[in-house]
Amino acid sequence: MLEPITSYVAIGDSFSEGLMDPDPRVEDRYRGWTDRLALMLTESSVGSTDLSYANLAIRGRLLDRIVDDQVPQVLEMKPDLVSLCAGGNDCLRPKADIDALAAKFERAVIAMREAGIEVLMCNGFDTEFSTPLIRAVRPRVGIYNAHLWSIAQRHGCHMVDLWGLRSLYAAEMWADDRIHLSTKGHHLVAEQALATLESGRSLPVKGFGVPARPTRAIRQVMSEESRWAREYLAPWVGRRLRGQSSGDTLDPKLAELTRVRDLVERSREVDRARENGETGAAGEADTAGRSGSGETHTGEAGGVNAPRGTEG
Repeated sequence: MLEPITSYVAIGDSFSEGLMDPDPRVEDRYRGWTDRLALMLTESSVGSTDLSYANLAIRGRLLDRIVDDQVPQVLEMKPDLVSLCAGGNDCLRPKADIDALAAKFERAVIAMREAGIEVLMCNGFDTEFSTPLIRAVRPRVGIYNAHLWSIAQRHGCHMVDLWGLRSLYAAEMWADDRIHLSTKGHHLVAEQALATLESGRSLPVKGFGVPARPTRAIRQVMSEESRWAREYLAPWVGRRLRGQSSGDTLDPKLAELTRVRDLVERSREVDRARENGETGAAGEADTAGRSGSGETHTGEAGGVNAPRGTEG
């Protein structure tokens, strides 16, 4: 039986940072499934209304940097729960040693489990439904996933099965870059993660099929593919050639454990200030959270948000 979770730290890359799930209150900041899960845990039987949350994930990070930089911080914080979802960026590289990646991942899991930390893992997406470039890594992702399932079994970890979550492959679940999830996709993953923690298994899905996608005229396909290559593929290739990552200058968006209810209240203060046309402390906090230059965010107004209608 899972003990009540009173503290949660997310580590990893852009998936756990929450890319393409924009924070409605803070410019250039993203929410993502981990922020959403933290909020859900405050209302769950396995969580706590006094839950503290930190997010150390940074876009573009390879597994080595995640294990060497982020895992030691987790061991120092000693939260009840950590989500470790990593290795996807490595699998995109043709020369990646998948077995070595899995061994590195397992050593990190062992260190955290020995410290008494519950570990939540996610396996890799099924790239069969992506662009040809991304589709080519499917065999590597499949092998890596097999390792991840074994690691989860050996060390008593919780696994969110993204590969088998067929509803996740509907077009509206993905952002325009076709690599990151949309707001709806992040929300679905958060629901699956919560279900995994509460019941030990993901929400039920049926079969191997994916939602049908609308047919498009050849001219439209060519236009969309050209735009995608220009806006997303070319910059990614350029960074690879320069040996750069999109997260090289960034710090974690929430580097210290902070009570979720405090983050929610700060977000509400920003909303009230906007409604009243004020620029006081709440407005200043909002401005402070707008940095896209890599400043560390440790619980400003742009933290975990309270639900706002139907967000996904």
